[in-house]
Amino acid sequence: MSIEVLNESGAEVDEKLLADLARHVLDGMRVHPLAELSVLLVDEGAMSELHEKWMGEPGPTDVLAFPMDELRPGHMSGGADEDGEPDPGLLGDVVLCPAVAERQAATAGHGTAEELELLCTHGVLHLLGYDHAEPDEHEEMFGLQAELLKSWREKRDQR
Repeated sequence: MSIEVLNESGAEVDEKLLADLARHVLDGMRVHPLAELSVLLVDEGAMSELHEKWMGEPGPTDVLAFPMDELRPGHMSGGADEDGEPDPGLLGDVVLCPAVAERQAATAGHGTAEELELLCTHGVLHLLGYDHAEPDEHEEMFGLQAELLKSWREKRDQR
């Protein structure tokens, strides 16, 4: 699995930990092992621009997801090559804002790293087609998010 984490936020973030988490989530969702994902950490100014441009809302937000291929959980790929072999596909981009995450973490009573883990997981699920606009979608997505984070934290804490 190709997971690239780029930190353009100026905040100190454990990029390897976020890459490992993203890999855990994608493995848990049975996404093709050669799929590609990008995680970008940006400052509030950059996030504000993206939020306004793509969502039509002012100010920074915590996480945005920009899907590329139509990958879905349990599907092997984003299509097939000329020989009919699965094409791993390009999953897309998750954009995180550590400054917003830090404020939310303080309100929630946990650390910024834990909040970034939650937001990264949330963003990856959006890339896989999950949403939370309707009550049943919300229940499914947030339940899955909680399960993935729980298994991630158990795995991380055993290291």
